[in-house]
Amino acid sequence: MDTTKKKTNRFLFPLFFALFMISYASNIRAQEAIAESDSTAQVEKRLKFGLGFGLNFVGGTNIGLAPNLTYSLSERFTLGAGLQVNYTAIKDLQRTTTYGANLIAQYFPAKRFVTLLEFTQLRVNTTTEDAAGDISTDFWDSALFVGAGLGITNKITVGAKLNLLYDEDETVYTSPVIPFVNITF
Repeated sequence: MDTTKKKTNRFLFPLFFALFMISYASNIRAQEAIAESDSTAQVEKRLKFGLGFGLNFVGGTNIGLAPNLTYSLSERFTLGAGLQVNYTAIKDLQRTTTYGANLIAQYFPAKRFVTLLEFTQLRVNTTTEDAAGDISTDFWDSALFVGAGLGITNKITVGAKLNLLYDEDETVYTSPVIPFVNITF
């Protein structure tokens, strides 16, 4: 009987040791997977998608769409980039299409207060209807905005920005000061 007990002990000890090691290894692997998913979740929390849009049918048609993507470098500072497309038409007078890109830097000196610096480069295509025929104008428009906004909620910010490169004769913007609403998802 002692021989059977010894054989059983020799068999059970390695079996329990192997099961312990498999369990330990799978526990470590699970912890690594959790840490990896936490790291991915942190990156996803830092990456925010935003969308600006506009519709106006008073005195003509104005349709605009401006998606952007920002990355939080810290609690106070974000960097991002975006695209812009805008169509404006005044019946029997003028049609303007703009498209381009922008770079955005935001600084949050307080929780709900944001300051921003934004560079925008737009391609502008304008067609003006005239008795003598349509007159088309194509040009690039650059804008350097500084602005500030107030967070109404965690996802909605309202503010205004000033175009430092504003030139009344050579711009698509009607004013050097532009209000903005930023919605993030």
